[in-house]
Amino acid sequence: MATIGPIKLKHPVVMAPMAGVTDLPYRLIAREQGAALVYSELVSAKGICYGSRKTLKLLETDEAERPVGLQIFGGEAGVMVEAARHVERFGPDLLDINMGCPVPKITNNDEGAALMLDPERAGRLVGQVVQAVRLPVTVKIRKGWDENHVTAPQVARELEKAGVAAIAIHGRTREQFYTGRADWDIIREVKRAVDIPVIGNGDVATPQDAARMLEQTGVDAVMIGRAALGDPWIFRRVTHYLDTGELLPMPTPREKAEMAVRHLRMAVGFKGEPRAVREMRKHIAWYLKGVPGSARIKRLVQEMTEADRVAETLLEFVDGLGAAADEPVETPRARAGRAA
Repeated sequence: MATIGPIKLKHPVVMAPMAGVTDLPYRLIAREQGAALVYSELVSAKGICYGSRKTLKLLETDEAERPVGLQIFGGEAGVMVEAARHVERFGPDLLDINMGCPVPKITNNDEGAALMLDPERAGRLVGQVVQAVRLPVTVKIRKGWDENHVTAPQVARELEKAGVAAIAIHGRTREQFYTGRADWDIIREVKRAVDIPVIGNGDVATPQDAARMLEQTGVDAVMIGRAALGDPWIFRRVTHYLDTGELLPMPTPREKAEMAVRHLRMAVGFKGEPRAVREMRKHIAWYLKGVPGSARIKRLVQEMTEADRVAETLLEFVDGLGAAADEPVETPRARAGRAA
């Protein structure tokens, strides 16, 4: 089983950091469902240094979610070091550095995936962070910037020299964003290029995908991101399959609605009702993917502002499905992954 610094993972299945998704409530749910390690969404190093209340809220953790990593992004070594020291005071199990975010507002500032363009600079920056904190430091990278700048193996070697405890690699370039197929060959190359643990990410939509990635690339663990949107049960299905070879059933509409309501209640407790209801709209749409007749409910929820009304609407909807409420539902992403 993979070991990251002092952290021994119970299973080789971890949750990817996702902006606007992997907040504290969702991380708790993912851990309950079997993710061996969870990460926060990316947090701005500058925001941390400026003391932004909204930014610092993203750094809050809970004992029940351990092991948990807090992920920061930035491009200035001094700012990253200061932010890392601040993060350490929040008591996570590890610190993660984002070198994979492809969005222009981040890459235009030489942050996120832009760091993939200069392996030596990336290594120097990360090395300063490693020296500044006692936490194990991990880094999330991509295949490269584009097909003319496939730098993942070189970056990985620089990061290993810098002292990182593990590397997670997404098998797409920045130019691809999240389109096309993830390149598992480059993931295998990165694994062969370094002696520290490597976590593979990209196109793991089913338990069988996870097993294939582990076998084909030799990585120490798989990281699941978009396939977990509205489907935190995927972590349990994957770990069970890896342990037993048995496929657990997909969740039913009733299970999906009940989890969405629970998720909503947790979000209200963490963020307050107005913000929680607003931010949960996308999660509810993800939970209801593949559920027959759910389009109308998704539209209704988009207009609601009260958590109780949202919860009532979801539960009344599944009650109205009759026997179909207790039939497993396969998500479109899982179906596509199984067919690939």
